[in-house]
Amino acid sequence: MIKKNLNSKINILFELLRWNKPTGRLILLIPAGWSLYLTPESNPSIYMLLKILIGGLLVSGLGCVANDIWDKRIDQKVLRTKNRPLAANKISTKTAYLMLIFLILCSFFLTLSLPENGRLLSLSLAFFALPLILIYPSAKRWFKYPQFILSICWGFAVVIPWAANEGNINSIVLLFCWLATIFWTFGFDTVYALADKKYDIQIGVNSSAVNLASNTKKTIQICYFLTSSFLAICAFINQLTFVFWPIWLITGFLMQKDILKIFPESKQSIKKIGDHFKNQSIYGGLILLGFIIAS
Repeated sequence: MIKKNLNSKINILFELLRWNKPTGRLILLIPAGWSLYLTPESNPSIYMLLKILIGGLLVSGLGCVANDIWDKRIDQKVLRTKNRPLAANKISTKTAYLMLIFLILCSFFLTLSLPENGRLLSLSLAFFALPLILIYPSAKRWFKYPQFILSICWGFAVVIPWAANEGNINSIVLLFCWLATIFWTFGFDTVYALADKKYDIQIGVNSSAVNLASNTKKTIQICYFLTSSFLAICAFINQLTFVFWPIWLITGFLMQKDILKIFPESKQSIKKIGDHFKNQSIYGGLILLGFIIAS
């Protein structure tokens, strides 16, 4: 009985952190991988990869907990989110706050363990990132395009690994990698927001899916086009071998093709939107694979 209760509590915590849904973790870790394999060294150590992997899991969990604390009452009114641990009262708000503090402390100590040449810069960037991560879930209440705030948060997944590995952020390659991540995130999170669009309108909160209205499809297409273009610039500057370009061409095509599967609005089922989100992690992973084998 004790073991069963313990397993149940662990499962609830995993749900709170979304660690039971690997796609959302991968889609954060992939841009971090882009960054690491685009650095001048281009072959990060296992030690660095492990640190970034753990850091990504901690920070993504932190963001999910913060999101659920902010949105407990909203989540209870939305079909997709009503069974989340806080919304369904499977866990107390106090426990969620304790978990949030624990994750912040773990992330802090992990940053302190980074190599000395990039530690101070990484720590400074993390301090800039933390308020945005904590404030982002509130953005739907006061900003028409909260997905843009999330995109900025996602951008730190590129900048911090580069800083940790290189000890600086003075690179045109990093700039284009960051821009690719910003537009990619805005694109796929706008798609994700389509699942909740009717609920957001009823509740009176913002999302890019609501406020872009008839321009939603075009905006997503532009975002994915710019993502592919900026990643191509990174590859060109780094003089990647020919093997990268077929991968880039195929993933760029598939990104655009996937948009057609969820438009017009009659095609926008939760399953199709979920499939689109999963596919983006696959396409991003293929780009990462291209960076690894072509560098």
